Amino acid sequence: MKVLKFGGTSVGSPERMQEVAEIITGVSGKKIVVLSAVSGTTNILVSIGEFCANDQREEAISVAKELRKKYYDFVRTLFPKEDFASANTAFVDEIFDNIEQLTHQKYSDQVAKMLVAQGEILSTRFFTDYLKMTGKRCEMIMAQDFMTLDKEAEPDLKTTKVKLDHLLAGQKENIIITQGYIARNAAGGIDNLRRGGSDYSATIIGAILGAEEVQIWTDIDGMHNNDPRIIKTTHPIARLSFEEASELAYFGAKVLHPHCIVPAQMHEVPVRIKNTMDPAAHGTLISAEQEPEAVKAIAAKDHITAIKIKSSRMVMAYGFLKKIFEVFERYKTPIDMITTSEIAVSLTIDNSEFLKEIKAEISKYGTVEIDKNQTIICIVGDLIAERKGVGSAIFNALDEVPLRMISYGGSRNNISLLVAEEYKREALIKLHEALF
Repeated sequence: MKVLKFGGTSVGSPERMQEVAEIITGVSGKKIVVLSAVSGTTNILVSIGEFCANDQREEAISVAKELRKKYYDFVRTLFPKEDFASANTAFVDEIFDNIEQLTHQKYSDQVAKMLVAQGEILSTRFFTDYLKMTGKRCEMIMAQDFMTLDKEAEPDLKTTKVKLDHLLAGQKENIIITQGYIARNAAGGIDNLRRGGSDYSATIIGAILGAEEVQIWTDIDGMHNNDPRIIKTTHPIARLSFEEASELAYFGAKVLHPHCIVPAQMHEVPVRIKNTMDPAAHGTLISAEQEPEAVKAIAAKDHITAIKIKSSRMVMAYGFLKKIFEVFERYKTPIDMITTSEIAVSLTIDNSEFLKEIKAEISKYGTVEIDKNQTIICIVGDLIAERKGVGSAIFNALDEVPLRMISYGGSRNNISLLVAEEYKREALIKLHEALF
């Protein structure tokens, strides 16, 4: 069995949806197809929720009516057969009548999540009916009937597997369609996976079923070895280990969210990134295997805040770091990089929502300096921190770029550097020239 996930741009128009149908019918064996909402839909549904939150019901209904009209057009183009067009037009009305009813309810987090879920429900219904119209045998199962979150709002893999196995036991078709992103929380309400969205859904399904492969179909041909918006000579990376892909995803590569790698890595299920616009391209294969290449790729993560805590009291002070980390834990703010000396500790965060409160608390332990608008640049490869010559090549290339922080050896597959955002472009160009 294979799990194939298609993002919003891949199903963003009737023509794209038809191309996806051709792709999956060309994949042999049993497969589960995970779909995102049609591109742009989720953002519009979020905006409807925001209008409701601000008690702007008329604006919310107006936006919903415009989206309903767009889906009427979508249905007319996708379904040339009248019976399928009529049935799906009626389904659009059913969904948007529900959306309008939600706008009249007292706004809550649950209402917002129910609103957002409608996008994937629409796309999967259309796609399932399109396959049936073209003579393909398929069935749809609802993600809310198996994808389960625990009390910490994290995926409950054990319960999800039990529910999914039960649903699949009654399915005889080789093509099973389901929604990405949507889940049901521990209280039984509609929820979502948030981080990683539909990609996360696909890797969870692939992991718990022991799939042959999870394919993430998007609009680019894999993870590139640098930022193609800055470097015009980048190329897709043929193979990455789970560790390398996680580092790249965490430190700026937009193709995958780092959480998506975790379930696949736990169960050693390969993940392949493919391009819907160029199905014949190899893409990037992520697996447990390591390719012995020194440097695979460079990624950059923007909007970083650097925090330096300096205190002479830190010298030989037992528990100092623990107290510092506990402050960030209280405010649920992850730390990206950290370096220490005898009298100071420097660290970075990418979420500055509680920066004022964090600064106030850690100021009890010393002088606090904050630098905003920083960028983490990471160089990723196989055992990169242990290979001769890599460090000198990196630092020689950046001899004219001020380095705010360096993390060398924290990971065997990653060397991370912190620079001011104004030096990001220069640093990426120089590193690309030196390493590739």
